[in-house]
Amino acid sequence: MNAETAAYPPEETALLIIDPYNDFLSEGGKLWPRAKEVAEGVGLLDHMRVMLATARDQGFRVFIVPHHQTAPGDYSTWDHLSPTQRHVVERQTFAAGSWGAEWHPDFVPREGELVMRQHWASSGFANTDLDMMLKQHGVKKIVLIGMKANTCVDTTARFGQELGYHVTLVRDAIGSFDWDEMKATFDINAPAYAHAVLTTDEFLGIVGGTAR
Repeated sequence: MNAETAAYPPEETALLIIDPYNDFLSEGGKLWPRAKEVAEGVGLLDHMRVMLATARDQGFRVFIVPHHQTAPGDYSTWDHLSPTQRHVVERQTFAAGSWGAEWHPDFVPREGELVMRQHWASSGFANTDLDMMLKQHGVKKIVLIGMKANTCVDTTARFGQELGYHVTLVRDAIGSFDWDEMKATFDINAPAYAHAVLTTDEFLGIVGGTAR
């Protein structure tokens, strides 16, 4: 292993794919119309594909970190729904058993790639098994891609840093609903907690990846 690839040693590195649902990432998804402008502007899907191919090529662990799939009766007895959870109820986003709650076809996990318990709000760590499973697999560095920048990605990354992980955000493999959300995440929030904020090409340059 040369000095550059040692920055992300395969045995210590995991790619976290946040919420790769059809509702977010596919034409016809409930949230795709809101995500489309930024997604197309940064080349989101292409960069996510490259990052996943690179992770597989490099031998990184791959974790799917999914939002809760909405089922009838969810939240009906809750005292304190967040505004986002209220919108989920209204739109039935990621409805269990629906096409929208299936993985985008390019990000279906392969055998040996792990799907975590679903998070109820924004953090992929809160009330899930993500921290335990990362530790059980010797992961020290987490690389985040997916949806969406200022909610689930930002919150999962912050929580990961608090738990002691080295955190990398790949800014053109992460999407959101508007450019202000992207700016807030990558230019204002992330510099305070992330160990690296990279483009896909910059990440490939570090690990010596050639996946295209």
